[in-house]
Amino acid sequence: MTHPQPTPEQHGHTHSHGPAAPVSKHLRKVIAAVLIPFAAAVVVGLVMLWPGGAPAHERTGVGFDRQTVQGKVTAVQRVDCKDVNAAQVPPTGDTSTPEGREAQQAATGSCKKATVEVTSGKDKDRTFTEIVQPDAPRQLNDGQGVVVAYAPDAPRDLQYSVTDVNRKVPMALLAGIFALAVIVVGRMKGLMALIALAVSFAILTLFILPAILQGSNPLVVAVVGASAIMLIALYACHGLTARTSVAVVGTLISLLLIGLLGSLFIGWAFLSGNTDDNTGLIHGLYPDIDMSGLLLAGVIIGSLGVLDDVTVTQTSAVWELHQADPKMGPRALYRAGIRIGRDHIASVVNTLVLAYAGAALPLLLLFSIAQSSVGTVANSELVAAEIVRTLVGSIGLVASVPVTTALAALVVSADRSGAPAAVGPAAPSGPAGSPQTPAESPARGSSGRRGRGRRRKP
Repeated sequence: MTHPQPTPEQHGHTHSHGPAAPVSKHLRKVIAAVLIPFAAAVVVGLVMLWPGGAPAHERTGVGFDRQTVQGKVTAVQRVDCKDVNAAQVPPTGDTSTPEGREAQQAATGSCKKATVEVTSGKDKDRTFTEIVQPDAPRQLNDGQGVVVAYAPDAPRDLQYSVTDVNRKVPMALLAGIFALAVIVVGRMKGLMALIALAVSFAILTLFILPAILQGSNPLVVAVVGASAIMLIALYACHGLTARTSVAVVGTLISLLLIGLLGSLFIGWAFLSGNTDDNTGLIHGLYPDIDMSGLLLAGVIIGSLGVLDDVTVTQTSAVWELHQADPKMGPRALYRAGIRIGRDHIASVVNTLVLAYAGAALPLLLLFSIAQSSVGTVANSELVAAEIVRTLVGSIGLVASVPVTTALAALVVSADRSGAPAAVGPAAPSGPAGSPQTPAESPARGSSGRRGRGRRRKP
């Protein structure tokens, strides 16, 4: 028994991996009825919560809240630390403690005396001296660009001090290499991804951060801002299609789940969000900011980028499965898509956990040095906040796979416009112009020729 060979049209349809076939007009209306009100609500939220910029405040001169200008090291010479009083040996001479040993080394070692020139600001071309101890983590070299902190209330000789190194050139070069790699490999989609990244950064810096500083609810601001980023990024990178719309809906449902779980467990675990010097400074400058809400906003925004990847991948997988076999129903599509999603879940969750662990590695090292138990480490608010952030985000990622897969399977199965048309000539019409039924059609042989079937031998 021979099997008929697929026609070129059937073969091309079965193995096509290009853009998904357009869906029916009715299905587009259903998707638009869901997404247009959502997009309108996001626009209204942006308009209502849009800030006029970060509110002004009196600078404290502490941490990041300092006036800074640019500077350049013009000369470096070595001097004895004791000649410049860089450090004092403890009066007892005890070098058994780390502080005593460091003071002893600083007093007997060789320090650097750097001359720094201010290259920007109202005191441009002014010079000052910076003493660098031998054990300082940041050493200065001749010709090096530096960031200079300015304290207007200090005595004139102490108004300027080096606070950091100028890293603009290597950072800009790295960003240029990244952009070039994305465009070379991704081409037009890579360019659109970079544009979406720039828009996302603009929404973060022009809307989310100033709105939170002005006292708006951090959770509401994060939801509105993250939704705007999601709509712009997904549609700009993947096109205004039904497939992208399904990914948007799946991402939105997962974000809502992350918000609910985050709100529940942040409150239940009594996480204040005020865990280090930076958050303490923010709370001191703007005491009306809800720090626990700020923590929840960070969970939502931090999960958005990975969620986009998961939902788009799952939706595309279901669409491609449907194109490969249009006869697959929603249940079969869901089963096939969820098998792909399980592999995605394993890799994404591991990536997310390792990313947070890598960011908190110095903190984990401190706990290891202190020989603290796992329970003690996990119970501290600094680590507990990261655990809640990681696990809540991971739960949202895991949930996004079945949710998005089910939505994509239902949508693509409900559409009938993408079904392959019958191959071959159209059925002949009857007298009244209606197509003839198979019983009314003349007999066809195996060769497909009308009325010339091959007779069987008796």
